[in-house]
Amino acid sequence: MAQIQNYGTGKRKTSVARVFLRPGKGGATVNGRPLEEYFTTVDQRKLVVEPLQATENSGNFDLYITVKGGGLSGQAGAVRHGIAKALVDFDPDLRSVLKEQGLLTRDARKKERKKPGQRGARARFQFSKR
Repeated sequence: MAQIQNYGTGKRKTSVARVFLRPGKGGATVNGRPLEEYFTTVDQRKLVVEPLQATENSGNFDLYITVKGGGLSGQAGAVRHGIAKALVDFDPDLRSVLKEQGLLTRDARKKERKKPGQRGARARFQFSKR
């Protein structure tokens, strides 16, 4: 028997998350570890479950998530984006609710590259008049 699941790919900064929604009781594993163990701060956990709470599906799905690249903050944003896209895959009627809260929009902000002849992306070397 084929397992029923819905899939969504989420991205943020340099992180990419693959999210699989399966009917269940609300459990979540990220890279083989429980969600609470992987995302240690409360803010990151709140960010991750935001799409489920917005659509009132908190206890209806088990989440199987693999995430690569970046740091924990970017990964949390990628997982959030992936969950939102997987929920739309599950029920296209949820799209309007998620879109309204900006959960389907990919946050395109990335680290700006360092420019030659400068100390950083925008910061210049200190100027000395004399």
